[in-house]
Amino acid sequence: MASFFKFFLTLALLVLVMGSSTNAQLSTNFYANTCKNLLPTVKSVVQSAISKEARMGASLLRLFFHDCFVNGCDGSVLLDDTSSFTGEKNANANRNSARGFEVIDNIKSAVEKACPGVVSCADILAITARDSVVILGGPSWQVKLGRRDARTASLSAANSGIPAPTSNLNQLISRFNALGLSNKDLVALAGGHTIGQARCTSFRAHIYNETNIDASFARTRQGNCPRANGTGDNNLAPLDLQTPTCFDNNYFRNLVNRKGLLHSDQQLFNGGSTDSQVRTYSNNPSTFSSDFVAGMIKMGDISPLTGSRGEIRKNCRRVN
Repeated sequence: MASFFKFFLTLALLVLVMGSSTNAQLSTNFYANTCKNLLPTVKSVVQSAISKEARMGASLLRLFFHDCFVNGCDGSVLLDDTSSFTGEKNANANRNSARGFEVIDNIKSAVEKACPGVVSCADILAITARDSVVILGGPSWQVKLGRRDARTASLSAANSGIPAPTSNLNQLISRFNALGLSNKDLVALAGGHTIGQARCTSFRAHIYNETNIDASFARTRQGNCPRANGTGDNNLAPLDLQTPTCFDNNYFRNLVNRKGLLHSDQQLFNGGSTDSQVRTYSNNPSTFSSDFVAGMIKMGDISPLTGSRGEIRKNCRRVN
């Protein structure tokens, strides 16, 4: 009986260790003893960057999304190309679009001065995303930390992993579900489009060729986005036409009124399974805020490198 109990206890411990794998090693107080001024150091640089350009908050939030959706939250999106790999910066979703890398450089420099060789670039992205949302008027949350940095990046994984603005609802659901994110997480996290801008090339087809769009809104957007490909491709329009630099629930109100800028945005309210969630968020900003926070925490848990895996980069643009 005693030997059976010992076997059972060993088995239980093994299951516990295996079950904890990576995510359990992330914690909100990971740097409590090794980098006590980490959070204020990061926030002051983010605040300065957003004060200079409010759009930067959305750009920094987007970097975290684009990092986590490609082989997990490992800082790979920040790596420049090398002779041994082509990085993610030139992926379809990032080329001439992803921005804020210089801000991350500035944060990393400030953090390295305070705590050399301690804090990963992957964790800096996670903190920066939260700070950007808060500074622009959105909810706050405690960021789980302890990620390490990837030593490589993947252009092909970025091209296949980041949802395109042309995605339909089934494609969006499939991609989010594959990463352990629910349909509710999908809709809540899409609310990140309450801030920021998109390029004409990302929404041209939606405003010229599709019918699930308010006609007046389409005409307004056409004024700064010519029909011909190659003309005005980089002209910008706000993802939320009402409050593009304020983190609120107006994005969902826009969708209900068929004023989603991207095809993929309007897919969330187009007679499908996510319509009711969009309507809930359009009427209940506090529900959106709490679900967005839950989604961000879940997204931050996607396949982090912990323990001895990966490294702590000295420079976020290149491996040590």
